[in-house]
Amino acid sequence: MRFRPSWLLSGRRRYLIWRRVAAISTSMRPSRWDRDAAIKPLDQHLEDLAQQPISRRQLLGLRYFWLDGLFAATSDSLNVDYVALFALAYGASTGQVGWLASISNLLGAVALFPGARLAERTRERVPVVVWTGGGIGRVALLALACVPFLIKQPDVAIPLIIGLSGLRAFMGNLGNPAWTAIVADLVPGFMRGRYFANRNIAMGTAALVIAPLAGWLIHAGNGWQGLPFAGFQLVFSLAFAFGMVSSASFWRIPEPPLPAAAAQQHRAGGLRGAMDNSPGFWGFVVSAFIWNLGLQLAGPFFNVYMVSQLHASLAMVGLVTGVGSLFALGGQRLFGRLLDYKGSLWVQAITGLLIPALPLSWILVTSPWQVGIINAFSGVLWAGYNLSNFNLLLELSPPEQRPRAVALYQTVIFVSAVLGPLLGGYLADAVDFKLVFGLSGACRMVGMIVFLWMVARPVVRIGRGLLRRR
Repeated sequence: MRFRPSWLLSGRRRYLIWRRVAAISTSMRPSRWDRDAAIKPLDQHLEDLAQQPISRRQLLGLRYFWLDGLFAATSDSLNVDYVALFALAYGASTGQVGWLASISNLLGAVALFPGARLAERTRERVPVVVWTGGGIGRVALLALACVPFLIKQPDVAIPLIIGLSGLRAFMGNLGNPAWTAIVADLVPGFMRGRYFANRNIAMGTAALVIAPLAGWLIHAGNGWQGLPFAGFQLVFSLAFAFGMVSSASFWRIPEPPLPAAAAQQHRAGGLRGAMDNSPGFWGFVVSAFIWNLGLQLAGPFFNVYMVSQLHASLAMVGLVTGVGSLFALGGQRLFGRLLDYKGSLWVQAITGLLIPALPLSWILVTSPWQVGIINAFSGVLWAGYNLSNFNLLLELSPPEQRPRAVALYQTVIFVSAVLGPLLGGYLADAVDFKLVFGLSGACRMVGMIVFLWMVARPVVRIGRGLLRRR
């Protein structure tokens, strides 16, 4: 049989040969990522969590909000615990670390009511969130990474670090009322416990992996190529990159429709009237002030205490932080189910009565590894507390005034967060850290007693059912 040139072959024959060559070529080509195939298991999982039919629009919103949380947690794990240590590496005093936290909290508080008005005056709240905390706030991370390239003098660098942290807090809280209103309209009430627990588990898993890695990168990277802060610069740059992916995910959330009550024109004095008709919300605000004052007395100084008093390395700081994240995963699963079964008030009361023991236990610490034990309990308890606290904010805040109610609640928290680090930093320098830890535990317990009296008691009395089984 003689060879026949391809142009002499029949059309059918040439077609079959072309198909065979194309198939072989395709099989040898590197496989491409199929986005739809990758995202389908997540969508199926979210539908399973709902346990009720949800629309395609709702599913898309839940999907991209879940992805936003995952990448935001990755970004936060790369920077939140290390900005104060960055300032410390420049030679900041304990008092200056306290100022760093206080200035950030002050600017965060100032932004909340303008953020509430911004949320009320726009019908599209997603862009508000993306352009504030998701945009300008995350660009500040990139600016932090550039500080060592531009400034060598500590007396200039430390105020700049404080200022950039304050800018991040301001922009993040400018979008916070809009973010909270979106979440309240986005996640159906019948699945909030399971959904937020599942989302928090994903975020906790990211923190579990990333926080120790960030500590190691800083420890290994500082001094590379003669750059004393190269490790910090690397993790802040990575935080910026993952933060941008988070912002892109949030941008794709379909704008939830505004509730009818929220769409009405806001009246002067409407917030106070709405809060008076929402039993427990005033007490929720008052108890939050006391609780967070105690929290911020010691919160900014735990890692500083580990480094300056217990002589822990930055890698050890990342490791014990990872321990807390690991145990928080179990706490999310446990309390996510309990929240849907027992109610938000029940979970808040149980965890809130146990958490004050955590700062007191720091008084007994003599070695950095012991902090890992404290963080294990902390991870479990804070997982339940934060989950129930956020759900209570959505349940107790009046829907018709939610942006302003959230702004009021967050403002009170940030005012306490301004005062707490200043007082804690002064006492740590003037006396010692152990006094600060003791006062923190006592103040948290007082806050929880106020919560039980002013929130749980009136809510249960009128039969809101938040403590009863669902």
